[in-house]
Amino acid sequence: MSQITNTILMIRPISFRMNEETAVNNYFQQDLSIKNAEINAKAQHEFDAFVEKLKAVGVNVIVVQDDKTPDTPDSIFPNNWVSFHENGDIGLYPMFAENRRKERREDVFLTLEEAGFKINNIVDYTTAEDEALYLEGTGSILLDRVHRKAYCALSPRADEDLFIEFCEDFEYTPVVFNAYQDVDGKRLAIYHTNVMMCLATDFAVICLDSIDDKKERKTVVNSLKQDGKTIIAISEAQMHEFAGNMLQVEGKNGQAYLVMSHAAHESLTTQQVGTIEKFCPILSSSLETIETCGGGSARCMMAEVFLPRD
Repeated sequence: MSQITNTILMIRPISFRMNEETAVNNYFQQDLSIKNAEINAKAQHEFDAFVEKLKAVGVNVIVVQDDKTPDTPDSIFPNNWVSFHENGDIGLYPMFAENRRKERREDVFLTLEEAGFKINNIVDYTTAEDEALYLEGTGSILLDRVHRKAYCALSPRADEDLFIEFCEDFEYTPVVFNAYQDVDGKRLAIYHTNVMMCLATDFAVICLDSIDDKKERKTVVNSLKQDGKTIIAISEAQMHEFAGNMLQVEGKNGQAYLVMSHAAHESLTTQQVGTIEKFCPILSSSLETIETCGGGSARCMMAEVFLPRD
């Protein structure tokens, strides 16, 4: 059982822009005063450069082109609607924004099967949308696949009961907490766990300052320490540069890399970089347009494929 994979699914955007439906509780999103066509062109350029960097170190990147219809401005973030597991199961998730629900595409599964991956079963949570309950994939859920623990910061996009149901179905022990950020002088829920926390094989990058409740913070810290993970604490300011939105992946010859955006990399202190590089090299790419308009970064763009091969 490995914490990381060498295969990543990524969706190349065709109508990327700031999604007005997600901006209501994604406080990382900002408006750019340029035309949508220009925003999409810049996002495509960033996407392509990022994919090339991943491929250059031997990561197997499966790129699926998005379609013009239906209109899916956030299709570049597939990890929110789907997860792919070692036993051949796929998780399908209920999404907060109605226009994001259109991102779910069965042809993606055919692409993976054509690439030699085996799909046994689809575990579908999407009917929860009818009750206005949401759990946005590995945006909401951080999986420690080795120790079978799942971490979740509750938010309008991460319902506790649904999360517990997921943990029962996929046999993970739940670690539930609340994480907040400053928005106009108020402490509001961070929309996705994976912007404040990253789980790698031997370490975790986490914004502990966002967990206001001391008991909850202690529970998370103890859980990580129990599994022998080195904790690299980032500040809220670094989190806002997407320093929590990282993913460890495997390149050629089994070499691990911690993947992040250029902004996230730049925000890290020399000491934090040094600690990370004791475990693995950093791979970073400029994702400025995607981060600004999409309110998501490198980790959100990569759906890990752990499916068995035929």
